[in-house]
Amino acid sequence: MATASGAPPAAMDEKARRTRDLLASFYNTDPSAASAAGAAAPASLARSSPAAAPASPLDSINSTSFDPEIYMNVLVQQSNLEGLLQRHVKMAAEIKNLDTDLQMLVYENYNKFISATDTIKRMKTNIVGMEAGMEQLLSKITSVQSKSDTVNTSLFDKRENIEKLHRTRNLLRKVQFIYDLPTRLNKCIKTEAYGDAVRFFTGAKPIFEAYGDTSFQDCKRASEEAMDLVIQHLQAKLYSDSEPIEARAEAVVLLKQLNFPVDNLKSNLLEKLEDCLLNLQNEPTQASISDISKTFRAYLIIFPDSERRLIELAQALFSNRYETIRESLKKRIPSTDLLAMLRSLWEDATAIDEVIPEAALPAFSLETTRDIIRQHIATAFLHLQNEISDTLVRTHSTSNEKLEESQLQTAMDTSKIKVSQGCIDLLQEFHHLIDGNAELLVKLRDLIIDWVQEGFQDFFQKLDRHFHVLSGRSKSFPKESSALDSVQIDKVPTVLVLMLAQLCVYIEQTTIPKVTEELASSFSGGGSRSYEYGPPFVPGEICRLYRSSGEKFLHHYINMKTQKISKLLNKRFTTPVWIKHKEPREVNMFVDLLLLEFNGVVSEVKQILPGQIRRHRHSDSTGSTTSSRSNPMREDMLNRSNTHRARSQFLENHLAKLFEQKMEIFTKVEYTQESVISTVLKLCLKSLQEFVRLQTFNRSGFQQIQLDMEFLKSSLKEFVDDEAAISFLLKEVNSAAHERCLDPIPLEPPILDKLINAKLAKIKEQNPNMQ
Repeated sequence: MATASGAPPAAMDEKARRTRDLLASFYNTDPSAASAAGAAAPASLARSSPAAAPASPLDSINSTSFDPEIYMNVLVQQSNLEGLLQRHVKMAAEIKNLDTDLQMLVYENYNKFISATDTIKRMKTNIVGMEAGMEQLLSKITSVQSKSDTVNTSLFDKRENIEKLHRTRNLLRKVQFIYDLPTRLNKCIKTEAYGDAVRFFTGAKPIFEAYGDTSFQDCKRASEEAMDLVIQHLQAKLYSDSEPIEARAEAVVLLKQLNFPVDNLKSNLLEKLEDCLLNLQNEPTQASISDISKTFRAYLIIFPDSERRLIELAQALFSNRYETIRESLKKRIPSTDLLAMLRSLWEDATAIDEVIPEAALPAFSLETTRDIIRQHIATAFLHLQNEISDTLVRTHSTSNEKLEESQLQTAMDTSKIKVSQGCIDLLQEFHHLIDGNAELLVKLRDLIIDWVQEGFQDFFQKLDRHFHVLSGRSKSFPKESSALDSVQIDKVPTVLVLMLAQLCVYIEQTTIPKVTEELASSFSGGGSRSYEYGPPFVPGEICRLYRSSGEKFLHHYINMKTQKISKLLNKRFTTPVWIKHKEPREVNMFVDLLLLEFNGVVSEVKQILPGQIRRHRHSDSTGSTTSSRSNPMREDMLNRSNTHRARSQFLENHLAKLFEQKMEIFTKVEYTQESVISTVLKLCLKSLQEFVRLQTFNRSGFQQIQLDMEFLKSSLKEFVDDEAAISFLLKEVNSAAHERCLDPIPLEPPILDKLINAKLAKIKEQNPNMQ
């Protein structure tokens, strides 16, 4: 009951177990058992302390060898006064608890004793009178048994006779069945109940085998003849194409029950099945697939060893059907129609897979569907590229004709709509591929997202290369469109190049941001692409590509126009003999041709590029010293008296150039009407200057150049935004002619003005609407 000083308090379950052990030892008359039970409590307490020492006199309080004097001596030696008081209080509490437990135990035992006493009294009361009833029941059972024995004894002979008659009746019924079997078989043949006929005959076959040579010989022969007819009918049903597959399968089963050799029929039936599958490939319906599924199941039951052949037939069936879809992809089909066909094939493959899972049709369908959807996406991008190309080529085919007002602008707007709206329409088409909840689409969703993004990346890159082919800047591109056949690369119209330049700007600034936004909202995710390859769609890279291509096309257009006009200028300056030129009477006709070509440039640029052509007048402080009329005219008036003074002035002009402010003639070309027109004109005038430097002029030739340049100066004011640069270049042409002239005496201003006004009046007379 006591524990070592300082030990932790025992748990409630430990205390209950110790109390139970103490009570058991109290009521146990065996001293050894009591000793063992008494020692259990301190042992359990000792286990609760990890530092428990060997048994001491303080732990033997519950044992039979307890010595009070030794216990007290040891307790007094090991404990102080406070410890003794604590031990006293604890022991008193344990004694009180033990007394309470004993009282409760005695009370409970007393209640149980009273209840047992009451139960015994009730049992004695209920048993009274039962013995007489049992004796009465025994006498009645004995009486019934004796009467039953009497009845069995009296009916024993009759029962044996009845059983014998019953066996005879059964035998007679079997004999009657054998005699009636031919009639039954003939009725079954008439009603086409071949299953009943086979069942009747197989039931009677053991009797025919045992007693067929006796009195049943005629029945046996008639039955066999009837069964031969049944076999013929079953064979006819088996080979009949009008019979359902269930009836044909039943016929094979019945033939097998008759031990008819059906293995030789397997090859013929499989060939018929193959023909049936070929007929169903062109018009597959749900009913036909259901019939094929039943057919495969029936064949597996009938011919278990035909599984490999059935697998080959099933795989060939779906391979051909998927190949039909591949062929239809050559023509652009809507995504909804494609999904309907693929979903139907997937359902059919799932249905056949339930019958022959070894064919692995779902896995084959998934792999094939993946290739078909990827091909569909690639084909859609190719069709869009061809449509854009056709639109541009149609513009090319009409560009050689006389252009109506806003015709090029309409073609440009059509091309922009074709590119932008075509991409949006493709995104809407592709959205159907990931919007469905079909099992097939869920498995391929991430792949489809990656394919769409990769498709746009590849589409824009190929479209850029295609633009370069149409512009004539590249000839190493495969022909992916029939429209390329009608484009003569060596004769690419300049307007097409300008349209390509503006279209590149539109794609960079409008189309690619729209596509990027749609991809982020509807085609986010993916992730099947390996990280080492980077993201599928990189809009920044595409924008840089089209920005660079647009600049190249714009420069290409300017170069083409400049080269065309330069050829005209070259012909003009190489044909006449300038050193024998006659006195100028009017502005030369080549100026009209030059203005006509330049008006063509202005017409094209106005319809395609943004912005308005406006005049920007610059003062002479931008770099030019004085206007081309003020200085040259004043110098000519001062020096027209003799050639020597003119050449002296020429040297003075050269010295003045050394101190002039340098003018920037060629600036960066922008996508505006003003920038392109000014650049073309500057390059043409620069070419004109070089052509002039290659010739030698007399006085009249120099004066003709002077007249032409002065007329150009007045005519070009309405088309350029950098009037100072144009005036400077015209002045440079005059200076070049002045350098190459043997007698550089210019026209007098009155004569120059008279000739220019005459030319303007003539132009106004020819064009009354001209202001």
